[in-house]
Amino acid sequence: MGDILIATSGYSYDDWRGEFYPEALPKEEFLRYYALFFPFVELNFSYYAMPSAKNLKAMAERTPEGFLFSVKAHKSLSHEPSPAWRDDAASFAKAVGALADMGRLAALLIQLPYRFHYTPDNRRYLSDLLKALAPLPLAVEFRNDEWGGPRVLEELDRRGAGIVAVDRPPLPGLPAASEALTGGLGYMRFHGRNEANWWTGDNVSRYDYMYSKDELEALAPKLKRMAKEAKLLLVAFNNHAKGKAVKNAAELKAILFPE
Repeated sequence: MGDILIATSGYSYDDWRGEFYPEALPKEEFLRYYALFFPFVELNFSYYAMPSAKNLKAMAERTPEGFLFSVKAHKSLSHEPSPAWRDDAASFAKAVGALADMGRLAALLIQLPYRFHYTPDNRRYLSDLLKALAPLPLAVEFRNDEWGGPRVLEELDRRGAGIVAVDRPPLPGLPAASEALTGGLGYMRFHGRNEANWWTGDNVSRYDYMYSKDELEALAPKLKRMAKEAKLLLVAFNNHAKGKAVKNAAELKAILFPE
C-alpha cells in the first residue's frame, strides 16, 4: 500500500489569514508555515508564470526535508499552446527538473481544459507533450468525460503517466467518478460540488464549497482502495476559498488516520 499524502491546491491565499495563517505572518513566511502542517503542496503560480529552477529550488529550501511539490503545467502547455510549445516544454521541464534532482517533485500536473476534446489532433498533441516532458513524473487531469475510455488509460499507463481522479459537481459532460490508476501514481483532486457556479464562476467562486464530514467519510473507502494500488496517492483540496481546503484536508486526515 502506498503512502497517502493530503494537502491543498495552492497555499499563498490572503483570505487564509485568520483562518489558517496567523494574521501578522508575513506572506514570504506562508510556505514555511504551511509545510509545518502538510506533506506537499500543489503549486498554481506555475500555470500563470513560467517558473525558474532558481525559484523552485529556493521554495524547496524553505521547507523540511521530504516535503514534496506538485507543479501545475504552464498555460502555454495546457490551455494556450503555440507553435513554439516545444521550447516552452523544454523551459518548464528544466525548471521543474531542479525539484526532481532534489527528490522533491511529486508530480508535474497537466490540467487540460474542458474544451480539450478527444480529437485526433489533441491526442497527437498530448502524446507529443508527454514525450517532451518525460521522464519527469507526470499526472494528467481531463476536464470532460470524453477521455475516460480504456484506450486512454492504457496509453497513459504505458507512458508512465498518472491520471487524475476528480471530485466535482454532478453535471453532464464532466469526468465520471473513477478509481482508475495509471503509471503507478494515484492522484485525487477535490474541486467541490458547487453546481451553481461551475460554468459561470471564477477561479474562486467555482470552488467555493465546504465538504461535509459525511461526504468525506463516504469517499474514504475509495481513497483506501486507490492507495492499495498506487506507489503514492496524492490528495489535493482545491476548494480554497476562505481556507475551506485546509479545514477539509484536516478532516479527511482525521478520518483516514484516526489517532
